[in-house]
Amino acid sequence: MVWDDHEIDNNWADETPERPQIPQPNFLARRTAALQAYWENMPLRRAQRPKGIDMQLYRRVGWGGLTTFHMLDTRQYRGDQPCGDTFNSDCAERTDPARSLPGSAQEQWLADGFRRSRARWDVLGQQVFFSEVDLTPGGGRGFNPDAWDGYPGSRDRVVDSWTAAKVRNPVVLTGDVHAHWAADIKRRFDDPGAPVVGTELVTSSITSGGDGSETRPDTETTLAENPHLRFYNNRRGYVRTRFTAGEMTADFRVVPYVQRAGAPVETRGSFAVEDRRPGLRPR
Repeated sequence: MVWDDHEIDNNWADETPERPQIPQPNFLARRTAALQAYWENMPLRRAQRPKGIDMQLYRRVGWGGLTTFHMLDTRQYRGDQPCGDTFNSDCAERTDPARSLPGSAQEQWLADGFRRSRARWDVLGQQVFFSEVDLTPGGGRGFNPDAWDGYPGSRDRVVDSWTAAKVRNPVVLTGDVHAHWAADIKRRFDDPGAPVVGTELVTSSITSGGDGSETRPDTETTLAENPHLRFYNNRRGYVRTRFTAGEMTADFRVVPYVQRAGAPVETRGSFAVEDRRPGLRPR
């Protein structure tokens, strides 16, 4: 388990709250108290015990020789969001290669883990959308600066590190956006000829967002603008994954409603990724 953002403040970045223009002299005290509450209520090991405003949350969990889970912290070490943290925006600051979402030390920790890994599947458990999502149809471009799209240079370094290490099967597991998505991760998203080098599975929320819907008004245009996005569903639910030596399978599980009891659980989409063959295959 790892956090997203609401454990402390929406869209916080290191020591910067969501709205730094509003004086918040007690933000670091709030962060200290929030980390202590998180530690006391979550199933964490002694190594994760907080020290003031800091908590060593990124870590690895091995599952035999089959899978290594690299659990990332995308909050404590990031630079502040670009473009004024305005959703569906773009700006020159966003593409500054010096910007980092996990921070340089954690980027290096991850690259070192990829080099050392002998697992069949290397899984990144993390919080915000990893793949590029251009939210503006047509000639314009707009992104979510709180996701990896706000730090594309950092994303490129992570992808390059698993590519250089010849990671056998990289998979990114993501939350945050309260909807189901599945994506093929490309070596470079702005290059139409770039190869697919990994897979991202984004899980919906359990209840946040109410009953939800099968689609939204912008679903068709978003998927058309981003052909590497292979699946979308706006119901509540979870993703069920199964890792074997030969493949990973993913079932997007949904319920038709959450505002009353008794909802049946259904599988809305199923995909597989074969060993050494990156890319989602419907099943």
